[in-house]
Amino acid sequence: MLILLPPSEGKAPTDGGTPFDVEELSTPALNRTRVRVRDALVKLCSGREARARQVLGISERQTDELDRNRELADARALPASQVYTGVLYAALDYPSLTATARRRVNRWLRVLSALWGAIQMEDQIPAYRLSGDVTLPRIGAITTVWRKPLASSIPDAAGEGVVLDLRSGVYAKMWTADGDLAECTVTARVVLERPDGSRAVVSHHNKATKGHLVRALASQGTTPRSVEELSALVEKLGFGTELKVGRPGKPWSLDVVVTDL
Repeated sequence: MLILLPPSEGKAPTDGGTPFDVEELSTPALNRTRVRVRDALVKLCSGREARARQVLGISERQTDELDRNRELADARALPASQVYTGVLYAALDYPSLTATARRRVNRWLRVLSALWGAIQMEDQIPAYRLSGDVTLPRIGAITTVWRKPLASSIPDAAGEGVVLDLRSGVYAKMWTADGDLAECTVTARVVLERPDGSRAVVSHHNKATKGHLVRALASQGTTPRSVEELSALVEKLGFGTELKVGRPGKPWSLDVVVTDL
């Protein structure tokens, strides 16, 4: 099984980590693009500050983010499991998982990063600021830059297993399942069902529920072999589910229905 997650915008400082080496990241086929994006980001942040803030969508109070980016070539690094600190990753609570569950997370999970492409939770990365909706000078839109490199690396990681896609927004544009793999892929979203029967997607709790879901999947001993088995397992773990069959060559969709925030 392969689980795809977005990164978190919030990241812990990595000053106390080890020297970063891009060659030590998993999926070395992505290293050429990783270096290309990193160098473009460093160059942007080493130039006019006002322009860099505008491109990255940050305020004057976030100039420390520019400092982080300028130092990426000589940065310190920590495991991605420690660097990403957003709502989803807090709910996953990787450090408190059992050793067996952590091994499953390390094997199953890929984080789609605007800077590093697809990374695993054990990969040592520096803190950085780059969102998936950015267009970097000289190289263009991040989603376009990564589309071709990820077109082979994600299917390679998936093999013949099921893909659970928990990405949202712009990160879903970095890679799209097609062909035979699409029919083994399910795109999930979290919806809140109100007492009157109406439903809505609630961003904060959407992220938290996805984190709880990944934790629950990693903490049990079953590896689903089909989208139907995955849906049944999610329901067995206590989540409401509504599975919708995809059109030929398109991913399935799964609504994870919650009634309590």
